[in-house]
Amino acid sequence: MADTLNGSFVWCELMTTDMGAAESFYKKVVGWTAVPFAPDGSYTVLNGASGSGVGGVMQLPDSAKQMGAPPHWLMYLGTPDTDATAMRVAQMGGRILKQPADIPNVGRFAVVQDPFGATFALLTPKPAPGAPERQRGGLGDFSWFELYTPNPEGAWKFYSSLFGWQKTEAMDMGEMGTYQMFGRGGGVPNGGIMKPPPGAPAAWMPYALVKDAKAAAAAATSHGGKIINGPMEVPGGDWIAQGIDPQGAMFAVHSLNPATARPTTAPPAKAKAKAKAKKKAAAPKAKPAMKRGKPKQAAKKKAAKKKAAPKKAAKKQVAKKKAVKKKAGKKKAAKRKR
Repeated sequence: MADTLNGSFVWCELMTTDMGAAESFYKKVVGWTAVPFAPDGSYTVLNGASGSGVGGVMQLPDSAKQMGAPPHWLMYLGTPDTDATAMRVAQMGGRILKQPADIPNVGRFAVVQDPFGATFALLTPKPAPGAPERQRGGLGDFSWFELYTPNPEGAWKFYSSLFGWQKTEAMDMGEMGTYQMFGRGGGVPNGGIMKPPPGAPAAWMPYALVKDAKAAAAAATSHGGKIINGPMEVPGGDWIAQGIDPQGAMFAVHSLNPATARPTTAPPAKAKAKAKAKKKAAAPKAKPAMKRGKPKQAAKKKAAKKKAAPKKAAKKQVAKKKAVKKKAGKKKAAKRKR
């Protein structure tokens, strides 16, 4: 369990000042459906396209407001031992904002802050007996996790030591420094670390996978949100957009490269069959275009042959008559000699 759980992003939670308005906004932008979790309506689960929960929504606690926290998304990182990991966060210069506690039928959690000001949560899940493994990677799921920090190198040492993350690729962003991508082994990145834009605080931000980032950004703007970056294409051909929801929480969306994204309307086999059918249908049409002018030449040749045929026949008849006359003349000459 430790190998697959430790350092994985297991849950994302929106803490907001208006749950109903936030749920309505994200349904239009991302396509999530909200399902009440707590009997009193104090907690809602957001379901992705597959029907499984990808995150939650709750009221921003008064304690968080008193600390000056605005509406925000909170990342939950998996650990086999929440208490021990929270202790290590404190030992490494971070802070424990909420001491470890149990969530009935869910698991044990704690809210902590890294040494450079970014808040996140720890979670040791309590799997429900017989529950199927959650399917990841579909539309509506979270596909990328980005950390804004004033000290990227220090933050990297902290998180890699705590969770065993590994560096993958890195991009030079000029004045913004280096964008360092990371993963949990196998060379596959699932997040990045960079300096925050001027004036922005240290924070984690998740990206929700959508069908079209441009369409999602347009929906966000038309429903009271504000796009602050993008939509823009990133290396590899994917598209992203970052914004602020109507209650003030930062959010981001991500769509796959249209050229490599899996078709959503027809299975691959049907798509191939359609492509073959199109090629076959196009082939007969292509031939006349490639041999333009040749049918006219052939027609001219045929017409010329038809025109020449009577003349040849007439010449043959004249030649025959001459041969007959010549033969008759020879016979008369022979008779005279006798």
